[in-house]
This record gives sequence, structure tokens and C-alpha cells, in this order.
Amino acid sequence: MAKPLFKAYSQNQQFLFPPSLEDMIDGNHPVRVVSEVIDRIDIDIIIKKYKGGGTTSYHPRMLLKVLVYGYLNNIYSSRRIEASVKENIYFMWLSGMAQPDHRTINRFRSERLRNILKEVFAQIVLLLVDSGHVSLKEIYTDGTKIESVANRYSFVWGKAIKTSRERIKEQLKQLWSYSQQIAEQEKNDDTPPDFDKIDSKNVKATIEKIDTALKDKEVSKEVKQKLNYAKKNWPSKLKQYCKQEKILAGRNSYSKTDPGGTFMRMKEDYLKNGQLKPGYNAQISTNNQFVVNYSLHPNPTDTRTLIPHLEQYKALYNTVPAVQVTDAGYGSEENYQYLHTQNIEAYIKPTDFDRKQKRNWQPNPFVTEQLEYDGAKDELICPAGKPMKRIGGYRKKQSGFIKTYASYQAKGCNKCPLKEACHKQKGNRIININHKGQRLKQQAYERLKTEKGIYYRKKRPADVEPVFGNIKYNKNFKRFLLKGIDKTEIEWGLLCIAHNLKKMTA
Repeated sequence: MAKPLFKAYSQNQQFLFPPSLEDMIDGNHPVRVVSEVIDRIDIDIIIKKYKGGGTTSYHPRMLLKVLVYGYLNNIYSSRRIEASVKENIYFMWLSGMAQPDHRTINRFRSERLRNILKEVFAQIVLLLVDSGHVSLKEIYTDGTKIESVANRYSFVWGKAIKTSRERIKEQLKQLWSYSQQIAEQEKNDDTPPDFDKIDSKNVKATIEKIDTALKDKEVSKEVKQKLNYAKKNWPSKLKQYCKQEKILAGRNSYSKTDPGGTFMRMKEDYLKNGQLKPGYNAQISTNNQFVVNYSLHPNPTDTRTLIPHLEQYKALYNTVPAVQVTDAGYGSEENYQYLHTQNIEAYIKPTDFDRKQKRNWQPNPFVTEQLEYDGAKDELICPAGKPMKRIGGYRKKQSGFIKTYASYQAKGCNKCPLKEACHKQKGNRIININHKGQRLKQQAYERLKTEKGIYYRKKRPADVEPVFGNIKYNKNFKRFLLKGIDKTEIEWGLLCIAHNLKKMTA
């Protein structure tokens, strides 16, 4: 039997010349793409973040390359990147054998890239435009929820704060009324406190008045306990509520351990029960499955993210897209109106569009949207064919946007044979309708049913949704590592850059 032969093996090899890392890296390796692209962009905006004098710093271009390549390879922790620049030849080549520690890497990511990474991202996108990979004329926008690193049990609810304020208000009224009954000198007080202004200063002054009025008076033990509790706790509680409301800034909740995160229902919960978790609403716009715009928002619904997202797009590229395509989550009067004023051809599904496309869908003649409108007479035609006269209207403010509604009332409903099927109101039916919103919604319907509309409807899920799939499942990024919307947005930006550069090599 022949003796097996093995290649020479020795851990103590001697080299006449040191090996070059350049020779160990394939010519088409993704690390070369990362290096070449970042070498082509202008990083003066990053350099301006550094103060002059002192000791030398690691070059920002090298740190940016290392970070992007880390995110491209599913390495997100600064400690793991630190280990990689010491052990991985691709990181060693990118860093030029420099070995920044995890603090330096994290400081660069969290501080140096703050508020400027989007400009870096835009430069990379413009390079993709020049190379023919993407176009800025047609964009497909969608959002996904990504969990925050915050503690999921650190809830602060806006409704709870409002309820607590109301409870303090009612108890304060009761104490004031009691003091008026007990103390004779307070019975004719014509300057009662302003109970509508429940803040720390006002409440503290009112408690002092009540305490003075009840001094040396025989009062019940329960009142004494309540008054002592109020003196010790209410002013400090109201100060806390005031701080929390500033953090909320109109949101319904936030996390104590990550104030930027809002509690949202996560679809990707491993128990599949849609648990509430602190997170962010991550938005992207794509073209040819490349990310051309990204943003991060604390609000759980997509409706209010589109306008700031597109305003950022306009700021980055000094233009607006010719075509904007989204799903039904963005369908609102405010968004339709904004896109119209910006001369953007919008293909956004109204919320009931998909339902109406089903074969078993039947129109309901009693629904407000199905009623015929006579614009010349400003009348609605009820299901029985009778006119509904306009009786007034009102304006409703929602999230800073004002909607105008017109009110119409029918006549003789009690004698109408369709009354039971038409409505359950006592007396004649009253309908409130937003004509402008209805008109914009109808225009959206008509665009979506055109040949172009059908094309964009089919292309949207194939363009934007695979990007989320790649980031969440191929790159296994389902939770942010940093806290605060400024820092998490940097993470989201690095992911988008890494995705684009990886796709360039595909």
C-alpha cells in the first residue's frame, strides 16, 4: 500500500520578504468596492467635526470604511469590529494595519457621523446614478418597525399622565371646597385658584392656601392625610409630568431607557402575538432595489412619515421624484395634497383599494362614499333618491393638518321604507363629508387603475420589500444597538450604505 503524501506544513515559516495583504484579496472582492467608493466621496464634512491641535487621530476615511464593511458583513458591535481589525485580513487591509479600539470606533459612529451621514449617503447614491445603477425619477417607499435596545418594560404613557393630572385636579377641587366649608374666612373668597392650570407652581400655591385655611381647625384624619400627601408628592409629580410631556412631544408613549423609542406593535415578534415593544419606524425609498433615501421616525404609523421623508429627499438631491409609489399605509388627504403641490405623480393606494378589487366585493349604496353628489346644487342624493340639503360644516385639526367637512341632512327619514337599512340615527340622517379628501381619493383610484398604475402596483413589492428582507433576515438586523433617534438613525444609514455597496457586487 502506497504511503499518503501531504503538503509541507510548518507554523514557523520564514519569509524573505513580508507578505502583502493586497496579494491575498481577490480583485472582485466586496472589500475593494467599499474602499473604492469611499475613496471617491468628499469627507470634508466629517473632517470639520475634528478640533485642531492635540494628538493625532485615526483618519476618518479609514474608520468609515471599517464601519461600512463591518455592517456589510453583519458585524455591528464596536468590540467585534475592534477584534476584526486585528484578526481579519480584509479589515486589516482596509485599516492599513491600524488598530483602533472599540471606544474610538463607537465615538466615531455616534459623534462624528451625527447629522452628516445622510450627506455621505447621498454622495454614494449620486455615484450609483452616474454609473447607471439607479434613477432618482421613480422611487418606491415603505417602512418597517425595528426594535429599540431599550427595556421593553419601561413604559411611559401619555394617556396615563393626562389621567393623573385630572385626578390631581379633582382632588385639589375637593380639598379647596372642604377648606371653604371649614374655614369661615374662606367662604367669601372671590379669587379661587385656576384649576385648569395644573402645574407644579400653581398647585403648590393652592395647597399652601388650603393649609393656611385649615390651620388650627378641626379636620378629619382622612383630609389631613390627603393634604400631607399632596404637599409631599403633587408638586414633584407635576414637574415630572411636565418633563415627560416634553419628551413625548405629541407621541402616545416612550421608553424610560430610550426616550427616542415609541412603543409599537411588532409584527416580527417570535411568539407571533404582536407584542408592544419600544422601537422606531424605519423608512426607505428604493429604485432597482437600491436605497436612495432613508429616515427614522418615532411614530408607529406610516401616514405621517411620508412628507418629512420626501422633504429630506428634496434637501439631499435638490429635486423631487417624478413618481412616488407606496402601499395603502400612506393614503391620506394630507399626503395626496402634498404630492399634488410638489407635482409628484403619486401611486398610493387608498385604504380600501385592495378590498374593492376582490371579486366578492359589492358596493353598499348606504355608505357615505357611495352617495351621489350634485355639485351644482351642493346636495347629496340619499339612497331613496331624495336630496340632502347642506346644513353647515366644521373643520377638524388632526396632527397639525386641517380637514374641512360639510354637513348634510335628509328629510322624512321616519317614513322612508329604507330607514332600517340606511341608518340608526333618531330622526333624519345627517352626513359629514370631506369633499376635498374624497376628490383626492378618487383621483388616486383612477391613477392606480391605469396601465402605468397597474405596472407600478406590481413593481412596488418587488423593489422595496426585498430590501427589508435582506436587512432583517440576511443581515440579521432586527434590533438597534444604540439609544436615541440620532444614534439609531446613524445605524440605519450605515445599513443602507452597506446594502447598496453589497448589491453593487452582486
